[in-house]
Amino acid sequence: MAAGRGDGAGAVNGLAGLLATVFDRRYMGAAGSDGRSIETLCKALMAARDEISGMELARRVLDRYGTLTAGARAAFFAFLARDMEIEADAAASALAAYRADPGPETHARLMAASEPPRQELARRLNRVPGATARIVSMQADLRRAAQDDPSLRVVQADLVHLLRSWFNRGFLVLRPINWDSPASILQKIIEYEAVHTIDDWDDLRRRLQPPDRRCFAFFHPAMPDEPLIFVEVALTRGIPGAIGDVLAEDRKALPVEDADTAVFYSISNCQPGLGGVSFGNLLIKQVVADLTAELPRLRTFVTLSPVPGLAVWMDVAGLSPGDADLRALAAHFLLRVRRGDLPRDPVARFHLGNGATIHDIHADADPSEAGQAQSHGVMVNYLYDPARIGRNLEDLPKGRIAASRTVQALARQAPISETTQ
Repeated sequence: MAAGRGDGAGAVNGLAGLLATVFDRRYMGAAGSDGRSIETLCKALMAARDEISGMELARRVLDRYGTLTAGARAAFFAFLARDMEIEADAAASALAAYRADPGPETHARLMAASEPPRQELARRLNRVPGATARIVSMQADLRRAAQDDPSLRVVQADLVHLLRSWFNRGFLVLRPINWDSPASILQKIIEYEAVHTIDDWDDLRRRLQPPDRRCFAFFHPAMPDEPLIFVEVALTRGIPGAIGDVLAEDRKALPVEDADTAVFYSISNCQPGLGGVSFGNLLIKQVVADLTAELPRLRTFVTLSPVPGLAVWMDVAGLSPGDADLRALAAHFLLRVRRGDLPRDPVARFHLGNGATIHDIHADADPSEAGQAQSHGVMVNYLYDPARIGRNLEDLPKGRIAASRTVQALARQAPISETTQ
């Protein structure tokens, strides 16, 4: 049997070598290098009619992109925005034909004419093994370039559109992360932690190894060794009001059978190129379902979250921590200071947008340098109550923010007008 598998592998390797030689002769020439620009390679890829040559051209595009400087990448994105845009006249003609005679053929023509060619280019690039991670990295570069050149935002929007499809819930895999997980994954958890810095491996062990601690991450089959987003969970008795209670080095682990509360104390997105693709809502819902199945005695699901915009808002408003009760100022900020109908604070928008309630506010809850700089140490519990999530989501578009009576009372105590921004 082993010999048979070896002979088969040799035949496959021989065929692969033959195909590689054909590709090299067709696309690279005798000198062994392809001097065409990345733009020319993209046009050739779009014109390719057979899958094999198309995959080779896609590989060449991705490899060439990897060699570009930041300026050359910006020029490439400008090419995508300029030369691979919708043809307005063709789209208008297709729309007129569909309006005159709606049917499968005119519908197909309209769909083809209304899609920018760069979307099909991205799909063709994604046929190459390992391409998904490289396209995600490309999108991270594009996000940075679009900050300096707003005309690139149309390209960014097209890639986000595709990535939302490629990374929909049906493809995501939820995996628990524990002290026995591969070291390469654990190293990435340390690197990607965005809320409470993990100082070293001992710090990570304290977050993963005790039985009253959990960590979960979403993965994608095309990027099996790259976490997309992860959440750290503390199983507690009662709702904690300070991050030190959760992360203390000398704390005594709680027997899991005594826990009645799951605290989501850190949620970290790992891939900048997937900005605009929402995973957090799905992650929280799935983790709540899994923990409930594992530990039926859990009754309360809350966060212990930062308020990253509080300190900046206070500075702009001319307020300092000594001017009033910090809890009252934070409550005012979360309930009254809006961007449209939603709170200005991004963490509040995220959790309220998932149906949570602002449950409580704590002063002196985060003594870390980051916690002091962002919110003068204030932290918030957002409560996920299944009985209220639906109603909260219905009220939010109407400008009604779900908050406990305690938080509402705190907001009324703030010595500033409700219109302070």
